[in-house]
Amino acid sequence: MKLARANILTINGGSSSIKFALFAAGQAMTRLFEGRVEGVGLARGRFIVKGESQADNFSHSAAVPDHVAAVKLLMDWIAERAEDGGLDAVAHRIVHGGAKYWQPQRITPRMIEELRQLSPFDPEHLPEEILLAEAFHHRFPDLPQIACFDTAFHHDMPRLAQLLPIPRRYQAKDVRRYGFHGLSCAYLMQALEQEAGIAAAHGRVILAHLGNGASVTAVRAGKSMDTSMGLTPASGLPMSSRSGDLDPGVAWYLARTEQIGARQFHHMINHEAGLLGISESSSDMRELLLRQAEDVRAAEAVALFCYQARKWICALAAVLEGLDTLVFAGGIGENSAEIRSRICSGLGFIGIDIDEAANQAGAALISSAASTVSVRVIATDEESMIAQDAYRVLGQHN
Repeated sequence: MKLARANILTINGGSSSIKFALFAAGQAMTRLFEGRVEGVGLARGRFIVKGESQADNFSHSAAVPDHVAAVKLLMDWIAERAEDGGLDAVAHRIVHGGAKYWQPQRITPRMIEELRQLSPFDPEHLPEEILLAEAFHHRFPDLPQIACFDTAFHHDMPRLAQLLPIPRRYQAKDVRRYGFHGLSCAYLMQALEQEAGIAAAHGRVILAHLGNGASVTAVRAGKSMDTSMGLTPASGLPMSSRSGDLDPGVAWYLARTEQIGARQFHHMINHEAGLLGISESSSDMRELLLRQAEDVRAAEAVALFCYQARKWICALAAVLEGLDTLVFAGGIGENSAEIRSRICSGLGFIGIDIDEAANQAGAALISSAASTVSVRVIATDEESMIAQDAYRVLGQHN
């Protein structure tokens, strides 16, 4: 039986913030509210909500020393909304579900325990995501909760794209390449079909999700063929504070020369590397672009990001044996004309030519008439994809 309508709250928990949105889900997805709790772990954070009208908007400052405090702020607001119109489900973005969990499904006590055991795969996200699910269950025990996994889009990648070149015995422990940003990829492919037609969406597509986290994904006939992120979201391109791919010998070298242990190394490559590590000043691409003329470190951070993104696009074009469409998305990909231009510079040999006027204007289609590759800018919407997946799961249980 298909639900006619459901009120679904989506939760996207990070290490220092929680993003949320409330949807009226049905044949169409209507976003009623969206917001975030930011500054988790700081003495002063903010709880921000944007609604359908100006009267619904508000911002509240409060101490947010940890995720427990952040969850309380969010759940207090949800309790008020539940009194107004009710909630039918809470849907969580779960970054990593290992080999077992990838399809959207109801959260159960058994799943929570198994995700806890999988935390070594993603200690940056899973513990907080588990905390959020448990907190909601304690506060609203009868409210269905649904897990939407960020690895789902890449679950059926070709076997060669999944393999890690380490001893085969580790495959039995599910140590392989998983890929991430899958919810974004699924939304972008859906949006591409709506904007450019089914032929474009079923062609050879590269999705460049460039934000604080960054990845590039090759898609053919609507399926993921390969992606830059692997076992964890720290791999691939250099990101705001994540290193991206490293020579594995770096860990051993730093252990011998700097006495850096595994925990310190993990913290470094996730929180002190990438744009922040190279620039030594900021993880924010906007700030680095402003500083690059006077600060060589900022300039090198920007240049390295563009260089690595260009390399990945070319590598994945080889996987696809050509390219029909390149999509830019994510905070950087959607908003920085300079980054898009610098990434595409010199890619004429694979058919990419940018119309700079369209690019600077932030047009949806930024490739020139001479370009054999369609280059598009699409605003991604992971929350909408989470709500769609959750709505389907609810329908299966009614």
